[in-house]
Amino acid sequence: MTTPYSQSFAADGTVLRHPERPEPRYSMPRAVKNFRLLMKDKEDTSLVFKIYESLPSKNFMPRVRDLALSERGEFLRRTEPSLPEILDDHAALRKTPKGSLGHAYCDFMETEGLTAAGLVAESDRLGRPKYDDLVQWFGDRSRDTHDLFHVLTGYGRDALGEQCVLLFTHGQSPTQGHLLIGYAGAANIKKMVWGSKAPVMGAVREAKATGRGAPPMIEQPIRELLKQPVDEVRKALNIPEPTQYRECHRIWAEEGIDPYNLLASENTPKELASA
Repeated sequence: MTTPYSQSFAADGTVLRHPERPEPRYSMPRAVKNFRLLMKDKEDTSLVFKIYESLPSKNFMPRVRDLALSERGEFLRRTEPSLPEILDDHAALRKTPKGSLGHAYCDFMETEGLTAAGLVAESDRLGRPKYDDLVQWFGDRSRDTHDLFHVLTGYGRDALGEQCVLLFTHGQSPTQGHLLIGYAGAANIKKMVWGSKAPVMGAVREAKATGRGAPPMIEQPIRELLKQPVDEVRKALNIPEPTQYRECHRIWAEEGIDPYNLLASENTPKELASA
């Protein structure tokens, strides 16, 4: 008989799932409602979490259990208790060899003006309750590897790049929330660049397949990966070139479309540009 999650503990005594943590309730109507609100206000990240909470995966807790209570999970919790501290120490990361994942990550974060701590702060501003359990550790680690996904996959922070990262994440850790936001977001991009020949849906489908074919990033020793050549890390994790995504950017360049400002593109329908 399987031990209840609230009665399962790591070696250091941390409970798998805190007994006071609310049970998620599945509601597609609530998810769709929040998605529509998100389309009207894409800066309201609280709606993203509401969508995920409305579409909980049945496999989420088994995934948390299988990693957190394993020897690998114990090792990661012991050696990498706080990924943001590791990822934001650019001075240390710059000491890794040229061409390393650490250098590529620093280049990306500095160019974009981002920090791992900033992502944590953005999450904390939502005011969601925290619990001293392994679910919290798993969720935090999933959040803290988000920008590494960008670096390793080659997907930028443009609208399509973000949808591709969402579908890559779905491939890694399947949830209906990732599918809803990723595919609906991609469909919205196609509307915004009406008439474009860019393979938008092909790009997100490729991202999903890449995520499914790569070993879960959350299970990897991030500190060690940061020291290794980024190309070797991609090869080891079975992450190929994002050919469809880059084809979209190539075609958009020919069509005079700015992927970072789709609403300003010449072939954006007027009703969307004025929305």
